[in-house]
Amino acid sequence: MKFLHISDLHIGKRVNEFSMIPDQKYILKQISDIAVSESVDAVLIAGDIYDKPVPSAEAVQIFDRFLTGLADFGKKVFAVSGNHDSPERIAFGAQLMSGRGVHVSPVYEGEAACRILSDAYGEIGVYLLPFIKPAIVRHALEGEPECPVPESYQDAVKLAVDRMEIDGTRRNILIAHQFVTGAGRCDSEEAAVGGLDNVDGSVFDRFDYVALGHIHSPQSVGRECVRYCGTPLKYSFSEAEQEKSVTIVELREKGQIQLSTVPLRPLHDMRKIRGAYLEVMSKSFYQDTDTEDYVQITLTDEEDIPDGLQRLRTVYPNLMRLTYDNSRTRQDQDVDVAEMVEQKSELELFGEFYELQNNQPMSGEQHNFVKKMIENLAGGGYEA
Repeated sequence: MKFLHISDLHIGKRVNEFSMIPDQKYILKQISDIAVSESVDAVLIAGDIYDKPVPSAEAVQIFDRFLTGLADFGKKVFAVSGNHDSPERIAFGAQLMSGRGVHVSPVYEGEAACRILSDAYGEIGVYLLPFIKPAIVRHALEGEPECPVPESYQDAVKLAVDRMEIDGTRRNILIAHQFVTGAGRCDSEEAAVGGLDNVDGSVFDRFDYVALGHIHSPQSVGRECVRYCGTPLKYSFSEAEQEKSVTIVELREKGQIQLSTVPLRPLHDMRKIRGAYLEVMSKSFYQDTDTEDYVQITLTDEEDIPDGLQRLRTVYPNLMRLTYDNSRTRQDQDVDVAEMVEQKSELELFGEFYELQNNQPMSGEQHNFVKKMIENLAGGGYEA
């Protein structure tokens, strides 16, 4: 059986105040065409369908047309909600949609949904795990006797997986939206300070393929079949050098999986340009490029160009960001406090504050107490 794995559509997203709606319509049509040309049986959508918990009417219509098109082509769909989605809104109409082969994750209440498929090699279990954090699992399982209380994302996901009834003799797929330790991030992702949302890939060992979402760069983590397919579009200039793609997963007999990728061609590429103002504005510089691309231009002129942004947009209408790199900017020693804070964990910041206030570092016991408190708060609430 053949699957197409996508994630992090972020329908309705704006990048540097530019709406991505036209680009998203274009790329979703391309994905539908690939599903048909590759003769896949089902499409796996690993979360962050929308960019906001309350998406715009236009964003909902775009996703509705995408699902309807896949269903019309006879493609099954399995989708889970991500951290940007409202699980309740994603789950709305799930029973009705399942009649057309579109299966979405319900709100997590202690059990992950499972759908059984079959082919010439036997059964395939497809498990749908929406984005979860410790507070969600604690709430879902409160009142259950002798149930362990998850304190971290690792605990929460492990407990959710342990509660699944997984038949190891058949092939099993998990669709999830979590950050697996070791995955490389991009600037367009939401990151938990200090890596508190990390989950070790070993919790997924019982699955033949893990279709992950949350990380925007295509990559496998730990083993080839624990995979992030990446976003279908570039959503930050840190992704400018990436080639976006969809992942094709072909399951044969147990233990035989073939992975491949199909590249995606965006309506507008995202790239970086660097040079002096007169250089980047000369026809010889841009004549063989697509000037409609989304661009970041770094000017190397020693003096700022008056109305530089507007002037550059006469040639590059989709200029998103203008920066300068010259002796003035390189010698600027002002400390960017926000950037420094983002590079440190909450535990490190608290430790520095404690030492500043008390003229001595925290003890080992204090360090462990603060670490546990931060992990609990990250999970949605503190329990003494």
